[in-house]
Amino acid sequence: MRFFKIITARPWLGEETAYSAEFDAALGADGLATLKTKRMGLFIFIGVATALFGLFAVAYYMRMMMGGWHMLMEPLILWPNTLILMVGGGLMQWASWLSKQGNVPRAKQAFFAGGIAGLLFLGGQLLAWQELIELGCYAEVNPANAFFYVITGLHGLHLMGGLFVWGNALFKTMGDASPAAITASIELCDYYWHFMLAVWIAIFALLVVT
Repeated sequence: MRFFKIITARPWLGEETAYSAEFDAALGADGLATLKTKRMGLFIFIGVATALFGLFAVAYYMRMMMGGWHMLMEPLILWPNTLILMVGGGLMQWASWLSKQGNVPRAKQAFFAGGIAGLLFLGGQLLAWQELIELGCYAEVNPANAFFYVITGLHGLHLMGGLFVWGNALFKTMGDASPAAITASIELCDYYWHFMLAVWIAIFALLVVT
């Protein structure tokens, strides 16, 4: 029960409940129950995905210690690409804050821009892959190359899943959904975007350091 209260808290309001009574009433009993279920499911998925990326990081380190490892020079585009994803995370956070303040029109704009930043990030990752392939850095040439493609590809797949959910939520914001339902959708995407950003920063740091 305590765990449920923690993940549904709004610390910026100094509360332990997920939403104010006004928001609860706007969302309705069924809508609120659905939101809490989706949020719980999202946190469980994030936990599983974190363990998966952690296992790949351990495998990366163990393989590096076995020898025959030639350091891969990361494409320079990864630096601005990281900045793009950070901007996207900031936009998602801003969209969530605006929607909670009742400024749904501006929240929609920030939410749209945040998703576009995610698309730009994926495009940048593809350019990074293309650059490495043109330089002859194939997966079979060097274990470091193979791990780069696998780990960045895995992150990209997870982000694509987030973009699919973002697209559904974006469609909802353009329909006749209530402001409370829009706020709930934006909030869930915001959580996931920050998770994707945290994972990428950890991956990028691992690649740069090793």
